Amino acid sequence: MKEIFSKRIGNTTLKVIEGDITEEGTVAIVNAANSYLAHGGGVAYAIVRRGGKEIQEDSNRIVKEKGPIPVGEAAITKGYNLKAKYVIHVVGPRWGEGEEEEKLRKAIRSVLELAKEHNIKSIAIPAISCGIFGFPKGIGTRIIVEETINFLQENESAFDEIHFIGVDTTIPQLFKEALINA
Repeated sequence: MKEIFSKRIGNTTLKVIEGDITEEGTVAIVNAANSYLAHGGGVAYAIVRRGGKEIQEDSNRIVKEKGPIPVGEAAITKGYNLKAKYVIHVVGPRWGEGEEEEKLRKAIRSVLELAKEHNIKSIAIPAISCGIFGFPKGIGTRIIVEETINFLQENESAFDEIHFIGVDTTIPQLFKEALINA
């Protein structure tokens, strides 16, 4: 885990981290999920592999009880074997489905509202929708940062720390640029 940049917004420290989200020590990490919370590939698979099959089992129960999770909404499970106590699974938009920017803003707001409801004071957020869902990375990271700052301006003491994380150098650099320009 390598801290690239940090900035304070009100009572919250925002950090850009280069590293593996499954190794984050924040109270919660965010998983960019599909509507069925089927964690079969990418970061979602890595989270279940490291955190334990119970994460997938809990996800299956959520979908069985509530049905598929709509784009822009989030659900929460325990983190089990992860350092993080919780995983917040959010369904981001696929690029090309229409109203993607609005849907990504809704997804970030859903994550932050759910974390606030559970009194989670630190959270790590990846570049939701910017992988296999095809959202342009520069636009996506900017929206994630902007919507997080908007939320913090309305909810000053909701969080102590928020990490924007990417495993390679590209995503953290884009998060850094978005945070500098925010």
